[in-house]
Amino acid sequence: MQPIKNIIFDLGGVFLNLNYQLTQDAFTQAGVKNFKELFTQHHSNKLFIELEIGKITEEDFYNAFRKETQTNLTNDAIKNAWNAMLLNFPKERIEWLEQINKKYNVFLFSNTNQIHYTAFMNIIKQTFGSLNFNGLFIKAYYSHQIGLRKPNKTSFEFILNEQNLKVEETLFIDDTLENIEAAKQIGLQTVHLVAPKTVIDLGL
Repeated sequence: MQPIKNIIFDLGGVFLNLNYQLTQDAFTQAGVKNFKELFTQHHSNKLFIELEIGKITEEDFYNAFRKETQTNLTNDAIKNAWNAMLLNFPKERIEWLEQINKKYNVFLFSNTNQIHYTAFMNIIKQTFGSLNFNGLFIKAYYSHQIGLRKPNKTSFEFILNEQNLKVEETLFIDDTLENIEAAKQIGLQTVHLVAPKTVIDLGL
């Protein structure tokens, strides 16, 4: 095993606490009976995938969601339920990141979307004030901005090539096993981060 020089972090479940059940419950309460068939941590239907790679706009998503679920929910109702899963950024993890980025070349790679991005950036602002979260990384890669998402191997290769990183010197940390397995297949070192363990417990 080569010494680690670079770390690519996931966001949700790593720095941002998530609870997928809260979003499922919110949609169920709003009358969407089949939400679990549409989206979970481990599965997304075409509509959510297109949102995550920036192929459709926020407005297009709301319209398609209403059609898919045969509901008349307002944009705000959909947005609020969709964002319910986004909890908080524990301060100790951000403080840890501010130290670890002095030791390694650190990057962020998140499967997300514009709706969530706006929401969690607001959480950061409310929690940390003027902190430039993206500035804590050499570069933060978000799926809806680069048009690529995990576990697609091309998404990892895009980052490695753009940053000229050696795969054997690069560690990928994620809370979703499918993403970890894809990263392993292209030669990345990996850590599958499973709660209650957090990044602070990794001994980096």
